[in-house]
Amino acid sequence: MALSKRFPDAILKVTSMLVSCYRNLYYQTILWAVIASILFIGLPQPLMGQSETKRLTTEGLFDLGRVGEVAVSPDGGWIAYLVTRYDLSENSGKSELHIANLAKTIDSKDAVTKAVAFGTPIRSLSEDRIHLGPMKGLNSIGWADRPEGLRLVHIAPGEGESKDPQAWSYDPTSGTRKQITSLAGGIGNLKVSTAGKFLAFTIDVKLDPTVQELYADLPKADARIIDSLMFRHWNTWHDYAYSHLHVAPWNEDGNVGDAKDLMTGLKADCPLPPLAGSEHFNFSNDGKEIALTIKMVNNPAESTDSSIYTVPVSGGQLQNITPGMIGYDTEPNYSPDGKWIAFQSMARPGFEADRNRIMLYDRAQAKLRELTEGLDQTTHNLRWSHDSSLIYFDSEYAGTQQAYEIHVPSGRVRQRTNGQFDFHVQTALPKSDGFIVSQQNMLRPMELALVLQGDSVSTLTSINEESFKSIELPTIEERWVRASDGKQIHNWLILPPKFDPSVSYPLLVYCQGGPQGQIGQFFSYRWNFHLMASKGYAVLAVNRRGLPGFGQQWNDQISRDWGGQAMKDILAATDSMLTEPYIDSKRVGAVGASFGGYTVYWLMGHAESRFQAMIAHCGVFNLESMYGSTEELFFVNYDLGGPYWGSESTKASYDAFSPHRFVGNWKTPLLVIHGEKDFRVPITQGIEAFTAAQIQGVPSRFLYFPEEGHWITKPQNGVLWNRVFYDWLERYLGPKQK
Repeated sequence: MALSKRFPDAILKVTSMLVSCYRNLYYQTILWAVIASILFIGLPQPLMGQSETKRLTTEGLFDLGRVGEVAVSPDGGWIAYLVTRYDLSENSGKSELHIANLAKTIDSKDAVTKAVAFGTPIRSLSEDRIHLGPMKGLNSIGWADRPEGLRLVHIAPGEGESKDPQAWSYDPTSGTRKQITSLAGGIGNLKVSTAGKFLAFTIDVKLDPTVQELYADLPKADARIIDSLMFRHWNTWHDYAYSHLHVAPWNEDGNVGDAKDLMTGLKADCPLPPLAGSEHFNFSNDGKEIALTIKMVNNPAESTDSSIYTVPVSGGQLQNITPGMIGYDTEPNYSPDGKWIAFQSMARPGFEADRNRIMLYDRAQAKLRELTEGLDQTTHNLRWSHDSSLIYFDSEYAGTQQAYEIHVPSGRVRQRTNGQFDFHVQTALPKSDGFIVSQQNMLRPMELALVLQGDSVSTLTSINEESFKSIELPTIEERWVRASDGKQIHNWLILPPKFDPSVSYPLLVYCQGGPQGQIGQFFSYRWNFHLMASKGYAVLAVNRRGLPGFGQQWNDQISRDWGGQAMKDILAATDSMLTEPYIDSKRVGAVGASFGGYTVYWLMGHAESRFQAMIAHCGVFNLESMYGSTEELFFVNYDLGGPYWGSESTKASYDAFSPHRFVGNWKTPLLVIHGEKDFRVPITQGIEAFTAAQIQGVPSRFLYFPEEGHWITKPQNGVLWNRVFYDWLERYLGPKQK
C-alpha cells in the first residue's frame, strides 16, 4: 500500500522536507523507517484508514437493548413491543414502548427480507418509532378495538405519591395517555378482552394474619408463626397475601368500573408463583368467560397438581375442566371460533420437567383429548391461528428451539423454522396466516421475526444492529461424541473470534442446570458463551443425559441418577476435546449454576486431574441438607426419589450421589457464588462447599450476594459477577487472546 494512502498529505510534506535534509541515502532510509514506525504506532485508528473492531465485554452486555413483550392489534395493522435498556450508574433498567406499522411491512416486498441468519442485512419494521420511554415499570401491553378507536393498554406507575402500578390507555393516533385504574396497592398481569369491554388483572389479597394481628399487645414482635410448608418460595417469603384474578368493566365513557375478585376467599394464586405471568389466564373470544390456572391442593410444596378453571367475567362458580389430571395443567387459550380451549399439560404428578402435551377441551361437549399424542417432544407457548385450524408452538430440538404448527383436525405436525437459533412463538397474526417469533442465538440477543406461509422467516427488528457492526464474532460448531454406553452426545463448541487452530486455547466446560433444561441457542447475560469465547476461551457446552430436545427417554435419564450417566457424558465430551491439538490440556475449567453447580461439586471429587479451575453458582452440595431446606419438595421427591430416610435404597442413592461425601478428593481451585435469598438451593449449600474447600487448603473464594436469589438481577451485581468470574479463570487458566 502506498504511503499516501496511509498518511495525510500534510504529514507527508513535512516528513519529506525533514528527510531531504539528509543527502545520504542510507540515513534517509533509516529516518523514513523510524518516522513510519512512530506514525503507525502513534496515529489513532481512524487516521490509519482501518475499520475498528472490538470484542464483546461485560459492560457491553448491559449496553444491549432487550426485547420484551409483543402485541399485535386486532386488525393486524400494528405491532407494539417493549425494549428494556439498562443504566449501570442507576443500577436499574427502563422500558421503551415501540409501535410500528405491521401491515405495511408485510405488504411491502422491499420491507421484509428473509434474514434468519443474523449476519445478513436486516430490514426493520416500517415506520418504527418509540412512543413511550424510557420508563420504569412499563409492562403488560395489549390492544383493544374500542368504540372510541384503537387503544393500547399497559401497566405503568400511577400518578400520586405511591406510584403503584396501574392500568393506562394509550391512543396511538394522538399519542395521549390516560390512567384508567386507581386501585390501592396497584395491579399486575393486565389483559384486555378483544372488544375492549373488560380488563383482567391480578391483585394481591391478604388472607393470612401476621403475628402483630394475632397478638395486638406485641406490636414490636419480630417473628413468624409457621404451620405448613411453602412459607418461602424461590426468593421471597410468603407475604400473607395471594395473587387473585380480578375483572373490571371498561365502560364506553372510558372509565373502568369496580373490580370483581374471581377467586374470593381462595388461599391460592393465579398465576402460579413465582415465575408464571398472564399466560396463565385468558379471555374467551366473545369476552364473556375467562379460563385460569390455579393450584388448589392441601400440600402445595409436594404437588404439581394445577388445574384449568373457567368462570364467567361477571363472577360465579369456578368450574374445573381438568378433574383427575394430577400433573401441571397451565396456559389456557380459547380458539378464535370459541369451540375449544387448548392448554399445556404434564401427565406425571410431581415431575416439573415432564413432556408438555397440548390438550383440547371441547366446550360444547365438555370432553378432553390430547392433540400431540405420539409427539416425542415437549411443547411451549401455544397460540391459535386466526381461523382456529392450527396451533403454533415451539419446542426443543437437537440443541435448538424451533417453531411448529399442528393441524387441529388431523394432529399433523409441521416444523416451520430451521437453523441454529432459538425461536419462541410470541403471537399469531389475527387476520392472516403467520405468527411472530423471537429469534436469538449464542452470538446475538433476541430480535423479533415474522413467520409466513411458505416458511419464510423474516427478521423484523434490529435493536442491537449498530452494537454488533464492529464486534468480532466467535464461531459456533456442533460436535457429537460417543458416550460410555455407546449413545451419541450433542455438544456445542464456541470458538474465540479469529480462531487459529495452530494456537493453544484454554477450555471451559459449561455444565447445564435444570437439571432438565436444554443447552440451546440462548444468549444469556451472565452465562454468555459469546463473552466467554471473546475472552479467549474455547467453550464446550454438553447436552448431557437429562436434557430435552433429544426425546423424552433421554430427558428422563437424569432423575434419580444425578451422579451417574450424565456425569459420564460430560467427562466423555471433555476427554474428546482434550485430544484436539488447539486445546491446552493444562488449562481446563468447569463452570455451572444450580444443577450445573452440583455438577461442578461432583466433578471436584471425581474428575481426577482434568480441571485446573472450577466455578459453582448456587450449586447443590449436600443432598440431605438440600432436602431439608429447599421449598418445592415435589422436585426433590421426584428427582431424588423422596426423603433420604424413606428407604434403604433411597438413602444409598443419596450417599452415592451427594458431592459432600467426596470432598476428600478436592484439589482444584474453586470459586463459590451464592445469593442469600436463594430458597431453591439455600445459601448453606454454598457455605458448606466453601468451608470444605477452605478446611482442606484448596484455593477457594466465596462471592456472596446478600440481596440476590437464584439469579443475579441487579445490573451492577451482574457486572461484579462477571468480573470476579473471569478474574478467577484468568488466575488459573491464563487465556492468551489471539
